[in-house]
Amino acid sequence: MDADPNNSPLPDAADIPIADPNTPIWRMGPGGGDVPDFLDGPRARASEFLRAARIFAEFIRGFRGLHFVGPCVTVFGSARFPAGHPYYELGREVGKRIAKAGLTTMTGGGPGIMESANRGAREAGGRSIGCNIVLPMEQKPNPYVDKFVDFKYFFVRKVMLVKYSYAFVVLPGGFGTMDELFEALTLVQTRKIENFPVVLMGEAYWKPLLDFLCDTMVAGKTINPEDMDLLTVTDSPDVAMATIRKALAAKPQFKAGPKRSKLLGE
Repeated sequence: MDADPNNSPLPDAADIPIADPNTPIWRMGPGGGDVPDFLDGPRARASEFLRAARIFAEFIRGFRGLHFVGPCVTVFGSARFPAGHPYYELGREVGKRIAKAGLTTMTGGGPGIMESANRGAREAGGRSIGCNIVLPMEQKPNPYVDKFVDFKYFFVRKVMLVKYSYAFVVLPGGFGTMDELFEALTLVQTRKIENFPVVLMGEAYWKPLLDFLCDTMVAGKTINPEDMDLLTVTDSPDVAMATIRKALAAKPQFKAGPKRSKLLGE
């Protein structure tokens, strides 16, 4: 694990303050009535067909909305860290570095770490994208996104985040952050995606999880020792960006973006 000796150490997980608990957060549950019904067993065949059509339409809307966003790096992390918190400022610096590398910063578009990365990208003159998951409590996009796309279904949103990203940078977060982290690791481990860096930032926060992976999962042979190499763990934005650049060097196709079609009104 690499750290930047020029930076002050980041806080231990037990010392992390959270924002006002009354602040709307993303982890309130699925949005609207359609998703709970969808996940609550079989329905009438006509209803299931119409729902499948709505899911297909959401995929098409996502493809259309994100087709020209450029090569992205997605930054994950908690919505609960306020501006000025060390993890917020780390996310902000990461967003700046992504922009300076000529890449688009993609997040969930909300507050906290998401806002910080979008903010850093904006401040560095880069492009900033938000992919929101619709939840019962309305969540407005943070003011630093250039483009904002709403999704009702988590699985559709997760496909978009992987499809248009060339790396994940994961800062401290909760269940949603863990979900995205292990989804990405599973896809890389099973070679569904290749040359896809997963960078954990905030070494003190991730240490208990890494200890569990090594001492329990590797020891129990549920993962291989080399699977630990799928993760880069650092507090240094320089190390994070060096890891991403190395992976991009193995993907020459990312330099050639798709061409716009006049027929489709693009």
